[in-house]
Amino acid sequence: MLESLVGSTNAERVLLFLSAREKGYAREIAQTFDVAPSQVQRVLDRMERDGLLVSNEIGRTRVYGFNPRFPFREQVKALFRDALTRYPQTLQEKLTKNRRRPRRKGKPL
Repeated sequence: MLESLVGSTNAERVLLFLSAREKGYAREIAQTFDVAPSQVQRVLDRMERDGLLVSNEIGRTRVYGFNPRFPFREQVKALFRDALTRYPQTLQEKLTKNRRRPRRKGKPL
């Protein structure tokens, strides 16, 4: 939907994910959309280089989020949150469901 605005489908997916969840890492974003992590990582690196995103390491994982100093951060987030409402309900649920609690030891899958 917004790929012509941001340059690629993967860039659109990354911004949709981050606007819905605030932060995420490459493999998590790639698994959500069933794409290769290397494609997502390339987009994340480009957006970080351009100043739209920032990253920090938590353990061995590099977590990305919107740069609080980016001048149009709130407008970009608002645009993609609005765009998310126009996607299918299944994708909306997949992006907004954010379970990150650890599982209890011995709990069956």
